[in-house]
Amino acid sequence: MIKFVEVTQATAITHGGLFHADEVMATVILEKVFGEISLNRAFRVPEDVDSNVIVYDIGYGEFDHHQQGGNGCRENGVPYAAAGLIWKEFGHAVVAETPDPEYIWEYIDKNLIQGIDAVDCGVMPKADYPVSIYGISSVISGFNPTWDSDEKPDDAFMKAVEFARVIFDNIFNGVVSTTKAKNIVEAAIEQAEEGIMNLEEYTPWDSHIFGSENPKAKDILYVVFPSIRGGYMWQCVPDAPGSFGQRKPVPAEWKGLRDEAIQEATGVATATFCHPAGFCGGADTREDVIAIAKLAVKA
Repeated sequence: MIKFVEVTQATAITHGGLFHADEVMATVILEKVFGEISLNRAFRVPEDVDSNVIVYDIGYGEFDHHQQGGNGCRENGVPYAAAGLIWKEFGHAVVAETPDPEYIWEYIDKNLIQGIDAVDCGVMPKADYPVSIYGISSVISGFNPTWDSDEKPDDAFMKAVEFARVIFDNIFNGVVSTTKAKNIVEAAIEQAEEGIMNLEEYTPWDSHIFGSENPKAKDILYVVFPSIRGGYMWQCVPDAPGSFGQRKPVPAEWKGLRDEAIQEATGVATATFCHPAGFCGGADTREDVIAIAKLAVKA
């Protein structure tokens, strides 16, 4: 819970005026750690501020980055803004009770916090494309009151924090869920045969295949699992994490076929479809979806 207080009563201080994603997300992180925050959004930090008060994104201190030369960079060169500085110091407490704290801390830093820091520090490159992504930082900045609005800045800040909290929780819950799947996928990797990994139920698998130390992982070309729509799915393993490429593409003539057409092309009685991009397809039975995967491996 966050409550706004006078600066003399604050347990945390950040800057007033226009807010940005870095101090908004930093506020969410502090809330996760301490539960309750007495916050003041100030334009100047008192000279006699108590050393126990967390001052961030203002004041040129430990959790600010506006001082000359900034406040450090990660090994990959991404500079720290308030979100990253707060996450570096307090984030380990947020993930302490998770299945794999270090992995989850690094995942959140890489997939959420670093992008916010890069935008705030002005180093995020623009894509050479006719449209641009309206990212998290832009959405959060959009909560600032317009010049002709009567909305109080602190009220707008709280709306932004509530929104950022949802984003954080979704990413946190997602990566925790994926991490829980690691042992299931590792067992399936060990049991894989003929380049095919068989899952008893759908389980997030791609990151674990690429992260596995089992030498069999690099030889897996297809994964089969029950479909939430009924029946079973086969899916190509990408050629790299996050890639749309495929380690072993299906025959080109299968792509985009459905029902009788895909059944005729594969000779598999219950085949249902092959995606136009060729990365996945289905059949009514596990036996048949494995049969299609075997055909693709041998093609």
